[in-house]
This record gives sequence, structure tokens and C-alpha cells, in this order.
Amino acid sequence: MPTVRRQGATKSADTGLAGFSLVEVLVVVMVILIIAAIAIPNLVHGKMRANEAAAVSSVQTIHTAEVLYNSTYPEVGYASSLRNLGSNGTTCEKPSSTAACLITDEALTSGIKSGYVFEIVGDGNKPTASYKVSASPETSVSGRCTVTSNESGEVHFSIPGATTSSAGRTMGTSSGGCEL
Repeated sequence: MPTVRRQGATKSADTGLAGFSLVEVLVVVMVILIIAAIAIPNLVHGKMRANEAAAVSSVQTIHTAEVLYNSTYPEVGYASSLRNLGSNGTTCEKPSSTAACLITDEALTSGIKSGYVFEIVGDGNKPTASYKVSASPETSVSGRCTVTSNESGEVHFSIPGATTSSAGRTMGTSSGGCEL
């Protein structure tokens, strides 16, 4: 016949033995720190690559806007300022050579976007026959590569301080080169 438990048969746990020991807690904390040490650099590297890709896309957008600007305002030539390619504070109802409204991204026409600083330099002639646009990382955490282009539309990558380049791309190892 089966036995039935009596009320006093179960033993209550000793309150001094409940919980985790200090060693167990330290092991869990160490495992979490090891996982974080592996994951955080990968996240930073992924963010840098995303910023670099956004810089390339923005440089191509600027080139397209420059070609349209040059064909729209041949007496001016290429724009020598990012602000001239954007709205420059206007409503864009009547575009002009100082507010062409070709780039609607205000962050890009301000010169800073996705951790990169954008700059256009014209040749100084009237009309401007050539230009160079460059996108440089704002900090060492926002990117490694400087992206440049000119009126030809070719996009070039370089690492600040590097001198070897081939076909517009800087040569480098996988840890330090531009890998776009």
C-alpha cells in the first residue's frame, strides 16, 4: 500500500544555504565580460563599415548633383559649395545657383553626415571647370578611409597617411585597408 506523506515529513531549507556562492557569481560575470570583449569590437567595426559605405553613396550623390548643376548653370560651372547644391535655407520654389535644391539631404549639405566630413573644392575659375569632393572620417571610430571623387566620377579610397594605391583603391591588409 502506498505511503502518504505526513505534514512534518518535508524538511524546510536552511536559509544560510540558499542562493549562489561568490565563486559562481564571479564565473558568470567573467563569461559575460568575455562575450562582451568579443562582441563590442565587431560591432564597432560594423558601424565603421556602414559609415564608409554611406560616405561612398553620398560622394556619388554629390557627383550626380554636380553634373546636374553644371548643366543647369553653365555660366557658373560646377558648384564650389555643398550649400549651393542644397536648399540653402530656401523653400525651393525658385531654384537658383546659390540654392539649386539638387540635394535634399540637409545633413549632407551641412558637410557632416554619418561620421564623415564632406568638402567640395573648386578650381577657382569662372566658370568652374573642375572640382574635387572629399569625405574624411570625423574621428578614428567613425571610419578609416577617406573617399574622394572629381568631375570624372571616379571614386577613390585612401587611408590617411597611406601612399600606395591601385585603380583608385588603397592597397592594404584586411585589418587596415579600405575594403569597400
